[in-house]
Amino acid sequence: MQVKSIMEENDVECVLQTVLETMKILRYRDNVFHPTSMELRKIAERYGARTVYGNYNFVSTVKNRSAWLTVYFGSKRVLQRKLSQRQEEILRNASKTVELVHKYLKNAPLVCVERTMGENSNFNPQCTYYVSVHRPEMIRLAYMVGQTLFQKREAPGPELYLLQVPEWQEKDRQILVFPEVGVTYVLGSDYYGEAKKGFLRMAMWEAKQRGMLGIHAGAKIVRAKDSSGKIRRYSMILFGLSATGKTTHACHNHGLLDEGEGQEIVQDDVVFLRADGSALGSERGFYLKTGYLDPKIQPIIFRAAISPNTIFENVMVDYLGNVHFDDVTLTENGRAIIQREDLGSDKSEGVNLPPIEDVDGLIVIFITRRNTVVPIASKLSVEQAAAAFMLGESVETSAGDPRRAGESVREVGTNPFIVGDEAYEGNWIYDFLKRHRDKVECYLLNTGGVGEIRSENDNRVVREALRVEIPEMAAIIRGIVRKSIEWEYYPTFDTYVPKRVNGIQMSRFDPLRFYSQEQMGSYVKKLKMERIEWLRQFQNLNPAIIKAITP
Repeated sequence: MQVKSIMEENDVECVLQTVLETMKILRYRDNVFHPTSMELRKIAERYGARTVYGNYNFVSTVKNRSAWLTVYFGSKRVLQRKLSQRQEEILRNASKTVELVHKYLKNAPLVCVERTMGENSNFNPQCTYYVSVHRPEMIRLAYMVGQTLFQKREAPGPELYLLQVPEWQEKDRQILVFPEVGVTYVLGSDYYGEAKKGFLRMAMWEAKQRGMLGIHAGAKIVRAKDSSGKIRRYSMILFGLSATGKTTHACHNHGLLDEGEGQEIVQDDVVFLRADGSALGSERGFYLKTGYLDPKIQPIIFRAAISPNTIFENVMVDYLGNVHFDDVTLTENGRAIIQREDLGSDKSEGVNLPPIEDVDGLIVIFITRRNTVVPIASKLSVEQAAAAFMLGESVETSAGDPRRAGESVREVGTNPFIVGDEAYEGNWIYDFLKRHRDKVECYLLNTGGVGEIRSENDNRVVREALRVEIPEMAAIIRGIVRKSIEWEYYPTFDTYVPKRVNGIQMSRFDPLRFYSQEQMGSYVKKLKMERIEWLRQFQNLNPAIIKAITP
């Protein structure tokens, strides 16, 4: 059944109006409670496991986002291009579901938390979160929302509402998103990521209506010495899907330890990019993966993770309170909400990036995780960078769809939360990069590796890839900002790749050490054809972006 015919069965405007009005007045009902921040923490911690660090771990029943059960409801502007049979069913029954939810809300015990997203004078979404505490331990979700966003304050920005009903019937689990009225219903999931990303998804849509672009990217300021010894200050934006290393490298000092060098961590997940190169931050709490968190390799993140202010979710904690980050028996999607304040001297003063004219340049990094022939580092033209944005290449992770973990995926902007026309976002980025091309540098960094071989029959890994270690990628980023890398043209992908990087033997990652010329050619040809096929599905995309990857 086509989306159009599905939507014709619903009185869209009536449903949207009913949803919005219900959310607006819900806070005033007798069955809705408004605990203070201290009360939230005190009550939530009753249902958690205290660790040796003095913080608490909470365990959810659902341990990943339900992306395949997420549906956008509204006008044609917001509808998804492709829906599964189950998503079509959810959309077809949306008005009935809304009616059932509203009936349930008359009697269910609810907790309300009001917070503000962002710290600026222009765009600060006002976020109202409702969660059913029919299962009393679900108050932890309200506590986690409160620790991620800023305390509520009067500031310009749209009103956003998110309702979470964890006890909704499992067979009817779904996430209904109403972008045009700023409302999301999370039904049948107790995973915190649905609340966090639900608010960010709606905020990115609202930002786009105001001429900005919400991007799934970390952001920071980097200070580095150039060849003359002068300290240069750069804004840095790091795109990446979950588990590609976006947060790791957004919160890594890259060995920039000389006098005057360093970093100022701004954000780790979503910022709202403006035409002048500035970016508005969204959160005070960083929601990061904890699997294999290593104090030697990721000291800044680790230090923050063991703070008493941190909240763990689905992390292995034993009966003595010891935390085992490397134990992924129950899930590979263990998480922590760390406070930006616990990043110490590595954090920036505020959560926003300055305009591009106030820094020495903007470095845009697209982080991918591929395992065969994609170079470890590539220097891109602005057209190639826009193509990299549209391709959003990586592999599926446990945080997205655990059933497809390890498979190749493409996601425009490395952003699974785009609402509306993806081509618009690619064109926006391309125009932005062209406008600032004199002060912008773009790179594609592969945090996966090279040399992997998979079975053609069952996709089983026959030969593991040679992995790029975190210190090695940090050395590449250090070389980028210090301008110390020697680049050479790489005709295979029409880009430039490092010939020499201080501290790394780049020849280790030459694909021809692992593949014959014939194998190499086959992998490259297949990848290029996949990329072209992917980009050609976006009818409104600037042809220059497609041309950038066309042989």
